[in-house]
Amino acid sequence: MKVEIWSDVMCPFCYIGKRHFEQAIEKLPFKNEIEVIWKSYQLNPDYHNTNNETIYEYLSRSKGMPIEQAKQMTKQVVDMAANAGLKIDFDTNIPANTFNAHRLIHLAAKYNLQDLAEEKLFEAYFIKSKNIGENDVLIDLAEEIGLNKTEAKEVLESDQLAEAVRYDIYESQNLGIRGVPYFVLDRKYGVSGAQPVQAFEDALTQSFKEWKEAQPKTTLASLNKNDDAICDENGCEI
Repeated sequence: MKVEIWSDVMCPFCYIGKRHFEQAIEKLPFKNEIEVIWKSYQLNPDYHNTNNETIYEYLSRSKGMPIEQAKQMTKQVVDMAANAGLKIDFDTNIPANTFNAHRLIHLAAKYNLQDLAEEKLFEAYFIKSKNIGENDVLIDLAEEIGLNKTEAKEVLESDQLAEAVRYDIYESQNLGIRGVPYFVLDRKYGVSGAQPVQAFEDALTQSFKEWKEAQPKTTLASLNKNDDAICDENGCEI
């Protein structure tokens, strides 16, 4: 069963939601039958950090709130992340445009490394305070993920895979997605936000049951009237 996840690398709830989703998957007996596909989404596609802006300054300016209120808001997110086993550091976090990071994720998808790319980019942005808006940072991450450094450099220094990112965003608009993370299960059900582990477990179980029931049956109906002249585990009979 396919699960598509629309996400942005600079979204803390996407990181938390990823961890909750993973914890839910590990509890399921059918976890090996789940195919996860990450989809691009940009919360602020026009943003570029040209003045070494901190995350608190960015939130204060974009949301029209005092710096102290922005700090209090992020503290609540830090606490929520800690409950998911993540140690997010907003004090040194560098807000950035994520378009090229999404292109790197699409490159990783070609080599079945998409999930690892997502994880490494979240870690770089939220825990290691890397500037993921810089190509040099992304190229180093590509090598860490296991991608060819030269190919990653060629992609990032061109417009390759830009349309793939834009198409994901176009798809999200058609599906009515207005925020991330957003989990689409078998193109039938949507789960919005960093839901608790149990909520993911319940939604996946229900969706998988329906998906499994809809699969073509593997038992064949016999057209002959008897089972003569066959060989089975007991030998051959006429």
